[in-house]
Amino acid sequence: MQLFAPAKINLSFQIRHRRADGFHEIETLMTPIALCDELTIEPNEPGAGLAFSSDDPSLPAGEDNLVVRAARSFFAEIKVEPAVRIALRKRIPHGAGLGGGSSDAASTLLGLNELHGWPLPPACLTSLAAGIGSDVPFFLAQGAARCRGRGEIVEPVSPLPEWPLLLLKPEFGVPTSWAYQHWRDSRGLPGVDYTPQTVGELSLQNDLERPVFEKYLFLARMKGWLREQPEVAAALLSGSGSTIFAVLRAAKAAGALADRARAELDPGLWTCAASL
Repeated sequence: MQLFAPAKINLSFQIRHRRADGFHEIETLMTPIALCDELTIEPNEPGAGLAFSSDDPSLPAGEDNLVVRAARSFFAEIKVEPAVRIALRKRIPHGAGLGGGSSDAASTLLGLNELHGWPLPPACLTSLAAGIGSDVPFFLAQGAARCRGRGEIVEPVSPLPEWPLLLLKPEFGVPTSWAYQHWRDSRGLPGVDYTPQTVGELSLQNDLERPVFEKYLFLARMKGWLREQPEVAAALLSGSGSTIFAVLRAAKAAGALADRARAELDPGLWTCAASL
């Protein structure tokens, strides 16, 4: 069984307050995009257990990996000893604000449920997903959605316009927990525009830009540079970053814009043309 685990971007991200449980109350509009990891799930010999492998040596291969955690949660719920092989082909960078690990976990739950004859109803899968990570329930919806609470309350929305995108990510990542911890005391940088951007009927904004840009000045510069380019309708940090995505006026502009970004900003930038 081959599965595709899409990345996501946050078209809007607002933090309401810090909750008593230590998480933050949020409201965000997220959508999957055309950039995917690939998962292969196959039955293993009875009694052989769970075998996980990845083509990215920087990822943990043990119990800290979200795919492994998702698989363990699934088999514990159905009370069956695991006998499965899972191989992950990584395309979504980590530490990027694109939800790659969460998407991999959600696809693992969906794939194992199908492989074993659908023993778990959607509500049970959602409960398992929420226990793995705040973004995991979103990926079970397999479409754009507004997410509330700490991210686990998922409300699907009508399909969004098929915008062309360009993703830019520097070589460093941003720890999500750090961004949340510094949100309350963060301040806007002089000369950086944090105001919502309107594209069609949507308003794009991200409350985590303030703490992230305050520490990672290059990301503020990258967003500002993108907004100055004639090909770009809007640019925004996705989640806690470090990816900035640009909504393009035309898909054909992506290649030349990516080349210009590497020439004028950083030759080591990871770039990816994608779409909603």
